[in-house]
Amino acid sequence: MQDKFQGREPKYYDIFTGLFVAILIISEITSTKIVSLGFIQTAGAAVLFPISYIFSDILTEVYGYARARRVMWIGFASLVLLSAVLLIVEYLPPSPSWHNQAAYDAILGFVPRISLASVIAYWAGGFANDLVLAKMKLLTKGKYLWTRTVGSTVVGQAVDTFLFIGIAFYGVLPNAVILQIIFSFYLFKCGYEVVATPITYFVVNNLKKAEGLDVFDYNTNFNPFKFKVENKVSVE
Repeated sequence: MQDKFQGREPKYYDIFTGLFVAILIISEITSTKIVSLGFIQTAGAAVLFPISYIFSDILTEVYGYARARRVMWIGFASLVLLSAVLLIVEYLPPSPSWHNQAAYDAILGFVPRISLASVIAYWAGGFANDLVLAKMKLLTKGKYLWTRTVGSTVVGQAVDTFLFIGIAFYGVLPNAVILQIIFSFYLFKCGYEVVATPITYFVVNNLKKAEGLDVFDYNTNFNPFKFKVENKVSVE
């Protein structure tokens, strides 16, 4: 083991952080619409949100659990800020010349509940995903990337989907519809991960070469409430 990462900042970590947060925020807004894809009913966020787990896998695989955890907390804060601002704007008195308050309430006014559901689900599911991937990387000694990207998604998305759909739509939609959305959304997101595996391989392998590192979390503190990144990491 040697510490190749100490004393320098990663080249592309900030880019992946920015894109990850953007995906989360866009997904919050698009979650307010339920779409029908043939016989499947699911949240509009299905278009983009599954990519967030691919980003999470890439961050954990390349930069390690501690840096992925930092991104998770940045995303958490961003979702809280989004919800707070939309709620404040909703209750500010509308201008007499503006007649779209009902439309705002119907769509963006629902976002604070969506955001609450997403914050809880994202926190629990995201950390479950990253923890499983980091631990599996140690068990497989860095081999068989597909087993940990898919395995972590199966666990993380199960937690995320159940909490998010349940909290966001309980009492709004019939329970039978909620269960259908949970099931279809979960299968869709897991399938998304499987189909995207070649892309994940391509990005991970090239990013490891570009950064010159491949982090193994042998000495990492897996406490999800930490924000600070340890200075020393294990690189193989």
